[in-house]
Amino acid sequence: MTEVKFSDLGLADPIQRALSARNHTTPTPIQAQAIPKLLAGRDVLGIAQTGTGKTAAFALPILNRLAHNPAPKHGRRQIRALILAPTRELAIQIGEEIQAYAKNLRVFQAVIFGGVSQKPQVDKLNRGIDIAVATPGRLLDLMNQRHVDLRNVDCLVLDEADRMLDMGFVRDVRKIIAALPEKRQSLLFSATMPSDIARLSKEILNDPVRVEVTPPSTPVERIRQSVHHVQAADKRKLLADILSDQDLSKVIVFTRTKHRANRVAEYLDKAGISAEAIHGNKSQGARQRALKSFKAGGVRVLVATDIAARGIDVDAISHVVNFELPNEPESYVHRIGRTARAGAEGLAVAFCDPGERTYLRDIERLIGMRLTVVGDGPVGPATAEPHRGGGNKQHRHGGASRGQSQGHSGGRSEDKPQGKSRRPHRRRRGGNGSGGHHHSRAA
Repeated sequence: MTEVKFSDLGLADPIQRALSARNHTTPTPIQAQAIPKLLAGRDVLGIAQTGTGKTAAFALPILNRLAHNPAPKHGRRQIRALILAPTRELAIQIGEEIQAYAKNLRVFQAVIFGGVSQKPQVDKLNRGIDIAVATPGRLLDLMNQRHVDLRNVDCLVLDEADRMLDMGFVRDVRKIIAALPEKRQSLLFSATMPSDIARLSKEILNDPVRVEVTPPSTPVERIRQSVHHVQAADKRKLLADILSDQDLSKVIVFTRTKHRANRVAEYLDKAGISAEAIHGNKSQGARQRALKSFKAGGVRVLVATDIAARGIDVDAISHVVNFELPNEPESYVHRIGRTARAGAEGLAVAFCDPGERTYLRDIERLIGMRLTVVGDGPVGPATAEPHRGGGNKQHRHGGASRGQSQGHSGGRSEDKPQGKSRRPHRRRRGGNGSGGHHHSRAA
């Protein structure tokens, strides 16, 4: 079977040149499947995890449409494409990708999210844009103030739709959709397909093509995973011991709460390990500075709540450490997906205290395998064992190189306190991903 190239998809020449400049020649599976359908005008229901290339899968067809049907040279530009994302970080990342792909086009976009002054965004909206990338809360707020006109939108994208519902945005999303023209192309991308998402897809999609490149909620096979059983009071010392190996060059550590993210980052700094915390209580400027420093290698460790579990695309993350396990096993999958990006292998380490064992069982049940148990001392090479239903776990004790550690864990909503042995309700609302604005010209 002949491998599909971007040059085979019929994209406009300015887009092809932008792809070539980024050395993007071969589409990922979801891009290869979705782009031809979208170029043909079909609605698409995409089931894919983060890191599979979803952004280009919907951004390139949108830009192709704008390239062939540009805005008039005179008169105010109207919003033609609306992309909704659950968090400001994901919205900014989508905007950056669109800007890169549209560098040879006269296309204007605004990235709209909360936590910042609305004045710069209102100014850009008044000047006219072609594409709006937005979190639901701030967009609805601006709509209520009559700063946003969606009557000319001919393409709607819901990205990370399951996360959008988890964060309690479904009412806002429905209000926004009600303001759109009925005649439009609609796309919905989700890593999982719970019943709520299935119902929403039926409401907004018209005879959609379903594109599914990986089974929902299955971790990337390239990620090697292990777990430490450790008392909660000993987790910080164990983390510092593991991070003392300089081979762990770029690490994301996930905690369950904002307060603990701060405490862990402070502990690591005092231990001589450069770290920054990122969570919903941080200002947008502080969050962006922390991400920029982490991406550039200014700090080795980013300590984060689930605000970073999806949509944050940082190259060459060597390890993911789940300092605390999530109460929702799907969050584990998204957390460890921050590593093993773009075809690379990944390592994930989980810490499990006695109060988190129920969460660990839920995770292992979801992913269909048991995590390799690492004993006392440094973490050694480990792989996850297939789940066989019993209590069969491998044990390792000391002697191995910490630099080869791997393991895994997840975390609950960052606003929820840590649970004990009682299993909490599976559905939680959390995060403040909506509202605010970042604007850039994609040209």
